[in-house]
Amino acid sequence: MAKPAQVELKESAADLELYYRQMLEIRAFETRCNQIYRQGKAGGYLHVYIGMEATGVGWLHAIKQGYDNVMTAYRDHAQPLVLGSDPVRLMAEIMGRKDGYSKGKGGSMHLYDFEKRFYGGWGIVGGHTPLGAGLAFGSKYLGEDRVTLCFLGDGASNAGVFFESLNMAALWDLPVIYLIENNEFAMGTRLEYHASDTELHKRGFPFGIKHERVDGMDLLQVLSDARRIVDYVRKEQKPYLVEIMNYRFSGHGAADNDRQLYRTKEEEQENMLRDPIKRLEDYLRKSNLMTDEKMEAMQLAAEEWADGVLEEADKSPFPDDEEVYRDVYTDMEPEVGH
Repeated sequence: MAKPAQVELKESAADLELYYRQMLEIRAFETRCNQIYRQGKAGGYLHVYIGMEATGVGWLHAIKQGYDNVMTAYRDHAQPLVLGSDPVRLMAEIMGRKDGYSKGKGGSMHLYDFEKRFYGGWGIVGGHTPLGAGLAFGSKYLGEDRVTLCFLGDGASNAGVFFESLNMAALWDLPVIYLIENNEFAMGTRLEYHASDTELHKRGFPFGIKHERVDGMDLLQVLSDARRIVDYVRKEQKPYLVEIMNYRFSGHGAADNDRQLYRTKEEEQENMLRDPIKRLEDYLRKSNLMTDEKMEAMQLAAEEWADGVLEEADKSPFPDDEEVYRDVYTDMEPEVGH
């Protein structure tokens, strides 16, 4: 993977402190999510973003938040957190509670915040990729200069509908960026066992879509690459396919406790050296932008913040029984029992 010798930064010390705090909060939030799943407090299933924080923070600070469109698959907690969604409502939704963004009906895999232009949160592997093209089509049709970010996993890049989406995006010159978060495993299947060509960004080649592979574990590099690509798509109003190399530190989902069935402890320990939070800490320390004492204080604050979010979300009641009939097919008031 080519990497420039030096990354030109636009960030101030305050910006970097914000990004560091957000990465810490994502990890603390996701750690609580794993805990509540094991406690039986999270319905359905959930997937965490631990180890991938730099990708979410970097790309979402390269767009116009609240104006550009964002959507992803079911590993969807980090994006709304960075976009400014209410963390208590997010956690309440994950716990199936009434005060959640979808009144407790969507759960972890179907988070949604229209005000932040976050469109999910989709549970069907690859099924949201044509919706990403649709959002971009709508923006172009209305003469807007919005960019749509559509995150997907390496496993979803094999879905037939993804290739159809690439074809439409290229055919109609849609301002959509497809971001393949390649964390090296589709559930428990290593990349080389599910992809005949492991350079997934090349899937843009047959459609004439610009494409490249980038590092997703170094926040400073992510920011540089993301800004460059977002600026291109906004200006040229054409699609882009990006393969972001990540390594998730948790299992595929919250119940995946047998990671050694498909990767070794030695491999995990080696990749822990790429921890995006630790890499940012090293930069802040070496650049004299933050002391160890301040970083430790911010780490503690993030843990306390996550505890407070969970405590408040746990106070939210469960939906009333009749809610199961509401907002499903129609706005009409249902006749309970029919």
